Amino acid sequence: MAEKMRLEIVTPYKKVVDTEVDEVTATGKLGEFGVLPGHAPFLTSLKIGELAYKNNGLIEHMALNWGYFEIRDDKIIVLVETAETAAEIDVERAKAALGRAEEALKKLTSEDKQHKIYEAALERAIIRMQVAGKGIRK
Repeated sequence: MAEKMRLEIVTPYKKVVDTEVDEVTATGKLGEFGVLPGHAPFLTSLKIGELAYKNNGLIEHMALNWGYFEIRDDKIIVLVETAETAAEIDVERAKAALGRAEEALKKLTSEDKQHKIYEAALERAIIRMQVAGKGIRK
C-alpha cells in the first residue's frame, strides 16, 4: 500500500493545491467521506462544504463550492468552482454575505426562483466562516 496520495485541487481559474497527502476528507452529495492511500477508485460529486487534508501531521482546511472528487491509483483530482484555504477567507466578508442571504431569504418563498440562489449563498457563507476558524492544525 502506498504511503501518500497526490492531491490536486483545480478551479476554472487555477490549480489551487498540488501536493502529497496522508489522508483527505470532503463533503459529498451523500455526506462526508474520507480516503487513505490505497483507496478503491471512485468518482463522486461534491456539495458546498469543507475539504481537509493531512500531510505530515498538519491538517489544512478548505472551503469548496460544488464540484467533483475522483480518486484512482492514489491520485486525487478535485474539480470545483471555488476553493479557499482557511487563511484566504475574509471573515468579515463572509459575515456580510451571510447577513445579505438571511435578509433575502426572509422576503422570498421557497417557490421563488431566487430562493435556491440565496440558500446556496447562505450555505457558502456558513462554511467559509467555519473553515476560517480552523486554520492549519496539528
